[in-house]
Amino acid sequence: MASRIDAVLDAARAKLERIAARDVPDALARGALLVDIRPAAQRAREGDVAAALVIERNVLEWRCDPTSDAKLPEAVGDDVEWVVLCSEGYTSSLAAAALRDLGLHRSTDVVGGYQALKSAGVLPQLN
Repeated sequence: MASRIDAVLDAARAKLERIAARDVPDALARGALLVDIRPAAQRAREGDVAAALVIERNVLEWRCDPTSDAKLPEAVGDDVEWVVLCSEGYTSSLAAAALRDLGLHRSTDVVGGYQALKSAGVLPQLN
């Protein structure tokens, strides 16, 4: 029997068209914004991604919502393609689904997260 969080994760991912690590450079080339939601300690341990905006998970919705007083300058509308990145692609799925729930319908995440970018050899292109 699957855990409740597994069911929540499955439901979140059903809302997304997730991006493979090897496709992240193409997404950025078409104007997508890569958002690294890993906490500072994890980024320090694993490594930074220079091409990513760092928005820690606890403030993500406020920073990406174009109607929020706390929005980032990049949050210009509902058509922004937000590509969320965490360490292994679990928390990012939940976060991207939350952005979709806000009406940011082009939000998604990276399958396998930072670890997949590293394994696929994509990081040099993003740094």
